[in-house]
This record gives sequence, structure tokens and C-alpha cells, in this order.
Amino acid sequence: MAEPRTRARLVARIAALEAENARLAEQKRHYQWLAESTTDLISRHARDGTFLYASRAARDLLGYEPEELIGVSAYDLFHPADLKDLLNKSPRIYHHDGFYQQTYRFRAKDGHYVWFETTSRTRRDPASGELVDILCVSRDVTRRIRAEANRERLARVVESTTDYVLFVDGEERIFSSNEAARRLLTRPSSAPRDSIDMHLDQVYTPESLAVLREIVLPAVARYGSWSGELAIRGPRGPVPVLSVVLAHRGPGAEPDHLSLLNRDISLRKAAEAQARRHQEQIAHANRLATTGEMASNIAHELNQPLAAIANYTSGALMGLEAAPDRPADDLRLPLTRIREQVERLAERLRHIRTFVRKGQTRPRPVALLTVVDAACRLCAWQYQQAGVTLEHALPETLPRVIADPIGLEQVLVNLLLNALEASRGHPGADQVLIHARRSGPREVIVTVSDRGPGVPEAQRERIFTPFHSGRPEGLGMGLAISHSLMEAMGGRLALAQADGSGGATFAGTLQAEPSPTASVRPA
Repeated sequence: MAEPRTRARLVARIAALEAENARLAEQKRHYQWLAESTTDLISRHARDGTFLYASRAARDLLGYEPEELIGVSAYDLFHPADLKDLLNKSPRIYHHDGFYQQTYRFRAKDGHYVWFETTSRTRRDPASGELVDILCVSRDVTRRIRAEANRERLARVVESTTDYVLFVDGEERIFSSNEAARRLLTRPSSAPRDSIDMHLDQVYTPESLAVLREIVLPAVARYGSWSGELAIRGPRGPVPVLSVVLAHRGPGAEPDHLSLLNRDISLRKAAEAQARRHQEQIAHANRLATTGEMASNIAHELNQPLAAIANYTSGALMGLEAAPDRPADDLRLPLTRIREQVERLAERLRHIRTFVRKGQTRPRPVALLTVVDAACRLCAWQYQQAGVTLEHALPETLPRVIADPIGLEQVLVNLLLNALEASRGHPGADQVLIHARRSGPREVIVTVSDRGPGVPEAQRERIFTPFHSGRPEGLGMGLAISHSLMEAMGGRLALAQADGSGGATFAGTLQAEPSPTASVRPA
């Protein structure tokens, strides 16, 4: 009885061992499949680094067939600088910990290097402690290393740039900045980039902070970026800056974080202010020169009211001499006429003084017809002497334009005098016309046209160049100054294309005053 039971136990034992072997074989095949299927390179090495096994990923990562690597020392494929770092590691890493990671460059079959991040585990004989082999899992991290290098390069550029760079979170707290910003904001330049603890209201002026909150932040939330001029608080007062505000977008980016790049434009602003002052001085000199050319017109402007005053005064005196006892009420009419002429004379003198006076260009809403009338009155006497008709027809529905009245009047006077000179002695050139029309929802064009010989094609591109004149006695500054004045008022001045009818037409474009109901939309 014992023998059959012993045989049965033996059979059961054999069956169990076979089942265990089958299970182990299945596990081995599974692990082998995993090793061959993964995109990471799985390898086994002898103590001298020789490949004992390499997975199929070697083909995709390095260009080697796995069999080609067997017997090759991995250390021979290391980049020399990286191999030195590996061999200089403490022996404790290999002998005691038995687990280590290394990022290094490994040479592929075609000679280029691949950045690997390898996790290694050493196996030792439990009895002798001798190194049996090294198991490695290597991952291609070339893209990550290059991205990190690019980020580091960009970080160094940001840190060294003279622009003021700020990084802000959704609560308007500045959580990082570069050295230039820390220096401007009186923080130690050696302090870490994330050591600054300020908010936007401590950095920007109140006016710029209002623009940031009301305009910039909504625009960045919608479009991702914004650029424009702001002002930062500086140790010696506001610093004008050209700001670029960018939203942080992409994987891992906080949706409410922003980058603010601020470039100091103080020197540019000072140069622009100096250029404006220089332009104003030149414009003033041009007005003085224009006034000199119009001396006869000014004399005529003054002579008419003075002659009228003299006539009314002489008539009143003659009446008193003829009838000394006549009632004082009889003098009411001549005295009233004298007062009207005095007021007219005073108004003419004020206008001439305002035109000649030096001042800044300050655009504001003005009635175009009023400025055109004033310019025509200044030029009327020259036109009368030359026998040239000066006419203007402006629609009553024109909106007011954004302009400096004296600057715009100077532009029109320059154009009118140029048109008059072009008309002198030219057959059929007996009329100069001023027209104006809307050219868009927010634009008005005013044109000055003559019937003179026109502008030669060779001179059209240089017509607004300083000191370029089509007249031998001309200074060549009138059109150049007019062009600058129009730009200073937010407009532009151009020579219209010739239409074949002769003469020249200059077109000045100005911004129109917005209508009070222009922004109202129906519900």
C-alpha cells in the first residue's frame, strides 16, 4: 500500500514541478516580450561594461542590431567627457547601493551622439560578493536635454538683457524677475530671480496700472499678447517703457500667469520731444517767412478798417462843423460804424498775432470751415493782385476734425501760396479750389487744386523733401513743414495722382471727431 501512495505523491510532485516550470517559462516569455517591445533599451553588461544582452530598441535608438552589440564594451561608446564623470563616481554607488542613474551621451552607429538617461542595477554573488552583471534600462532623452538647454539659454538671455522682465501670477504678484528689473525696483541685483515680492501696483504708475487692468489684461486673455507704451515707477521718477505682455500657454503653463517685457524708451522719448521742439521752431520760422510774403495782404487787412474809420470820423466832424448844435444822437450811427471797424481791426490783428506766435501743436476738435475761411482771408489780397479766383465749397454736414487750428491754417496757407505761384503766368490757370469730403467713418480729406503746369513726374517722389523747391527763389521748406505738421496732428499730406486735366492737387487727410452715437449698437 505504501508503494502506490509514494508513487502517487511522486507523480503529483512531478506534475507540480512541470506546472511551475511551465509558469516560469510563460513568465520568462512575457518578460522577454516586454523587454523586446519597450521603446527603452534594456541591456545586461559584464563588469567591464561588455554587452551581454541588448533589446530590439537598440535598432531604433542607436542603429545597431542587438547582435552587433554583444561583446562590445559600452564604455567604448560613451562620449569621452561623460565616461570620465561615470568612472569618477564613488565606489559606494556600485558596491553598496547597487542602484544608480546616469545621463550621458552614447554614440550611435552612424557616429552621432544620443543623450541617454540610464537606470542601472548591479547584481552580486550573495556568497562571494563578486559582481555578476549590470542590468540597465536606457531612455532617449535627447529632446528633453535640448529643450532644457534652450530654456537655460533663454533664461540667461532674459537675466542679462537690459529690458525689465517681470513674471506675474493671477493675483498681480510678481513671482520672478530679471536683474535689470530688480535693479530698477531697488532690489539687490544678486538676489534670486524669485525673491522679489511686489505687486503690479508697486511697479507701474497709477495711469499705466489703470491701462493694464482695463485694457491690457482683457486683451491678453482674449488674444494672448499685447504691446504698447506704459510707465514704470523708477527711483528718479516714471520711466516710459515699450511693454509686451504675453500669456503663458502650453503644457504645464498656469493659465493666469503673464510675462511682461518692458524696454526703456526714455532716450527715444527725449529725442522725439527734441524733434518736436525743433519742428515747432522751424514751423514758427516758416510762419514768419509766410507773414513776410503776405505783408501786402496784412497791410490791406489793416488799411480797409482804418480807411472806414477815417471816413466815418471825417463825416461826423463835417456834420458837427456844419451844425454845431445838432443833437448828440445824430452821432450814434457813425460811432457805431467806427466801433464795428475797430472790432474788425482788433480781430484781424489777433488773428495775425496768433498765426505768427510760437507755440506747441495741440490737436483738438475744430470746425474745418472756420480754419479754411481764416486761411483764405490771409491769402485773399495776393489772389486779388494776381487775378486768380480762390473758391471753397465745403459740405455743411462735415464733422469737426482733430487738428491744431494754427498748424492746419499754416498747412492750408502754404498750399494756397504754392497753388498761386503755380498759377501765375500759366494760361488758363485762373482758379484755385478747396474741397473737402468724408473718406471714411473717421476720416476727412481736404484738397487744394490748381490749374497750373502740375508737378513733373521726376519731382513727385521728392516733393516733400526739405530744401527741395520747384521755384528758383523758393526755400523748399513749405511742403516739408506742412507734411510734418499733418503727421503731428495724426493725419497725412500727399500729392494726388494726376488725372490728365493738368494742375496739381494736394490732399490732406485728418481724423474726424467721433460721433457721440458712433459706438452705440442696437440691442
